[in-house]
Amino acid sequence: MPRGPRITQVNGCYHIITRGNQKQLVFMDKLDYEKYLTLLIKYKKRYKFKLYCFCLMPNHVHLIIEVKDPSILKKFMHGLNLSYTIYFNLRHEKVGHLWQDRFKSKIIEKDAYLLECINYIETNPLRSSLVSEPTMYPWNSLNFKRLNNDIVDSLF
Repeated sequence: MPRGPRITQVNGCYHIITRGNQKQLVFMDKLDYEKYLTLLIKYKKRYKFKLYCFCLMPNHVHLIIEVKDPSILKKFMHGLNLSYTIYFNLRHEKVGHLWQDRFKSKIIEKDAYLLECINYIETNPLRSSLVSEPTMYPWNSLNFKRLNNDIVDSLF
């Protein structure tokens, strides 16, 4: 059965989820997380979207972004996921798919639900029992927003 079309809108805000194939780990260590963030910055500069928050979990990624042109969404995620897959497979001597299916995206209205979604994403490591406090998880925007450095400026 063919996939349905992705629902998009001009100036849309999206909750994006991309998961490891068969729920496998997509980040093995600190270098992998850092590489993903470096690529996220690269594609953010290229496609000029607004990043509200992110959480890099061991086997999946959550992003909330806003794009003026809805065609950017597909291009951005294709570039990011492909670049990271090439890096990951080379570094870890793997072959084949890293990501399960295509990424999921849900349009978010900019109201209280946006804040709820940001809270859900930034507290994901707590619900997954990876940390006892959300601010302790090093790979989410909640932690990064508290820092004052060039990476933060590039991301947000």
